[in-house]
Amino acid sequence: MSPSSRPRVLVTHWVHAPVLAYLQERCDVVANTTPETWPRERVLELASDCDAMMAFMPDAVSAGFLEHCPRLKVIAAALKGPDNFDIEACTRRNVWFTLVPDLLTVPTAELAVGLMLGITRRVLEGDDYVRSGQFRGWRPALYGAGLTNRTLGIIGMGAVGRTVVRRLGGFDMHFVYSDLHPAPTDDLPAKHMALQALLAASDIVLPLTHLARETYHLIGAAAIARMKKGAYLINVGRGSLVDESAVAAALAADHLAGYAADVFEMEDWALESRPRELPPALLADRRRTLFTPHLGSAVDDVRLAIAMDAARNIIEALDGHRPHGAVNEPATAASTA
Repeated sequence: MSPSSRPRVLVTHWVHAPVLAYLQERCDVVANTTPETWPRERVLELASDCDAMMAFMPDAVSAGFLEHCPRLKVIAAALKGPDNFDIEACTRRNVWFTLVPDLLTVPTAELAVGLMLGITRRVLEGDDYVRSGQFRGWRPALYGAGLTNRTLGIIGMGAVGRTVVRRLGGFDMHFVYSDLHPAPTDDLPAKHMALQALLAASDIVLPLTHLARETYHLIGAAAIARMKKGAYLINVGRGSLVDESAVAAALAADHLAGYAADVFEMEDWALESRPRELPPALLADRRRTLFTPHLGSAVDDVRLAIAMDAARNIIEALDGHRPHGAVNEPATAASTA
């Protein structure tokens, strides 16, 4: 690539300085250096004359978006799940779409375990109590559930589910899972069962399947009704796997003992019908809920590695090669080399 024909790359969210430096060696880079998400109109305006785009969770790419970006050759998503991106439209327009599937697995599994411990042991309530100034020493209060001898039901036994089981191996728990395409789990102490049986058997339910039309609100009022009274629900997968209003109702009725989440329905930008905020009843219930602001991969060195991997996908595509993280196969892959 000569200096006069350097490709133009859009980075829609903040990334570590080494990632920008790596891209700037070969490309002209337009980057969001703030912690805020640009409005969709701003992203579309900037992407319209770019050859590549590094995208993140708040971005959404549709066929209409691509129509306004005729130069795009690659969209490198710095994430694992493609729910907000129309991959078929990318393929039709000869745009590579890439993911970073593996680097998010361990930190997401770790956070799932953290939320599990936090909600069952009532950590947030304990923190509130200590900070209130009322704590004067031990009292028989805030008894929780604990994890020993509890049954964890995992819906979708992929990489994250397997890692959760391995991380919890020392807790003397029982593990069951449901999956439409169950893979061998001989290396894991987990038993496969149908979804309805899992819901009835589990003390803690962890949905980890992909978000699709058939899994939207997979955990809704009917599924929650099948769960044990006093069970817990943990969501680190996708917000819209869970019907948050149904969860709020189940908590109010004392059917669920607690709900912990790192992902929320309002984040599923590709869904026009998505809510714009969490149900107020969920936010108000500090006794039985525990929330984190989508911190699944928020480990500093992990986020650096994720963005750098996405950047490598961009350079590979611009050099005319198949990017290593590609999940589609455009009919022709134009090169700026």
